[in-house]
Amino acid sequence: MNSKASEFEFIKGLTAELSSKNLVFPTSLKTTMKIRRALDAPDISAEQVARIISVEPVLSAQVLKLANSAMFNRSSKKVEDLRAAAVLLGFGVIRNVAISVGMKQLKDHQASGQTSERMEGLWTRSMRVAALSFVIARNLTKLSPDKAMIAGLLHDVGKFYILNRACLYQDLFTSEQTLWDLVDQWHVDIGAAILDSWEMSEDVRMAVMDHKALDLPLSNRPSLTDVVAAANFLDAHFVAESLDNLDWNQRPTPLKNLQLDAERTALLMKETTHELASIMQALA
Repeated sequence: MNSKASEFEFIKGLTAELSSKNLVFPTSLKTTMKIRRALDAPDISAEQVARIISVEPVLSAQVLKLANSAMFNRSSKKVEDLRAAAVLLGFGVIRNVAISVGMKQLKDHQASGQTSERMEGLWTRSMRVAALSFVIARNLTKLSPDKAMIAGLLHDVGKFYILNRACLYQDLFTSEQTLWDLVDQWHVDIGAAILDSWEMSEDVRMAVMDHKALDLPLSNRPSLTDVVAAANFLDAHFVAESLDNLDWNQRPTPLKNLQLDAERTALLMKETTHELASIMQALA
């Protein structure tokens, strides 16, 4: 089979998965997301949360790690059981941890060699955008920082899925560019299907789908989409070290809605350096 025919077979497979809503996830990820949905039950107790978490060892370990991190545990007393961790962190944070663990399971599944490097690069960027979304939401809006963090973490979820599936077609793509062209073409549709299957709230879904939108409506009440779009935009410029070249008079609407100019952006980054590092460490 030539490369074009193979590429078509891959796209046909993706289309079929998308139209049937039968997305192929690792078993470990299915378990984790089932746990996340169970945590949405009203009036759930700390004991029930602990029992639900305990069936997934990676999630249990991550919850305990976070409960003992400097970000959440201000005392020197070590948290050693899941019930105490659930009380300390709160159920909203634990739901977010489940999504973070799920993303890592998708990242690591079948990944080796070049695919692993691609996944690591995507994961690092997702963590940076998540941390920046959290900091922007907490410091500049009345929105939930935890929700902003998850929207930031999920902003490229479609890309993770496509790269994961591409592992099964190792010799398919004639060049790196061919693969990334395919990712760029399909990741939004795949991302939307994933968010639907994971039953994400509409504001998170919109923020993920529109994270590249720089012409959002002007508003004095920034939305979750403004936050994630601003985080995505700023992160790209931080990495490229091109913020100084930015024309702040022509800055994108999400930055205007958040009242972020050159001075306020520099101040925000300076004041939250430690917080950003803590969030990155918690997600890693």
